[in-house]
Order: sequence, then C-alpha cells, then structure tokens
Amino acid sequence: MRALLQRVTRASVTVAGQTVASIGKGLVILLGIGAGDTEAQAAFLAEKCAQLRIFEDEAGKFNLSILDIGGEALVVSQFTLYADARKGRRPSFSDAARPEVAAPLVDKFCTFLRAQGVPTQTGIFAAHMLVEIHNDGPVTIWLEK
Repeated sequence: MRALLQRVTRASVTVAGQTVASIGKGLVILLGIGAGDTEAQAAFLAEKCAQLRIFEDEAGKFNLSILDIGGEALVVSQFTLYADARKGRRPSFSDAARPEVAAPLVDKFCTFLRAQGVPTQTGIFAAHMLVEIHNDGPVTIWLEK
C-alpha cells in the first residue's frame, strides 16, 4: 500500500463538472492499493497519516500533525502509484490490486483515518477525477507499508 501525502491549504475533486469533495487546510492523500495488500496495512497507514508531524509549529518546525492543527483529509484512490515504467514506454500496472479488491481497502483506510479523528472526504473510486491541489510548502511525503 502506498500513500503520497501532500500538505495543502485547500483541495477539491471534481467529477463530470460537479465538485464531489472539498477540504481546507490539511492533507491530500493519494492512495494506491497493491496486489496482496491487507486491512492491517490500511490501519497502519491511516494511523501514520493522522500522527505524522508535517505541519509547522510557531517556531517553524515540523512538530504538528493533522490532528494537532484540526485539519482535514481528502483521499483519492490512485492505482497509478503502482506504475512500473522500467521497461518500454507504456507503464505496467500489474502490481496494482484489482478494483474489486482495491475499493474495499480504500474504504477501510478512510474508515481507519476517520477513527483516528481526521475529518475525511474522498474522490469517487474509478472515476475520471480532476484533483485541484494547493500544495503548501510544498510538502510532499511518500509512505509505503
């Protein structure tokens, strides 16, 4: 399971011209589910995302988590995080979980994140989404479990 976190001032997801999710200050979490990933990995990554200290305190140090700042999360499922472009010119996605496996794990991840106390919105699984991200810093962190 892979999560690409982007610290944001605001973010939104639009599908077919309609805004389906929108957050203020917090994290956009691009989430990739790999073949063989488990609920335990989803729980671990959700806790890590909630507790990761990547927001600045008064001294400008990364000492605050999304919980500490009262931030929100926007989770966007993204199988392309499992792209393998080592050979040829077209990436392979064979390491990504099949949709029938990935969708429930994305939902579980969001459930675990909410259980940590993080208000969480999502994109729409398997939809063509326009994701607007106002990266703050920029701060982008890669997590894998």
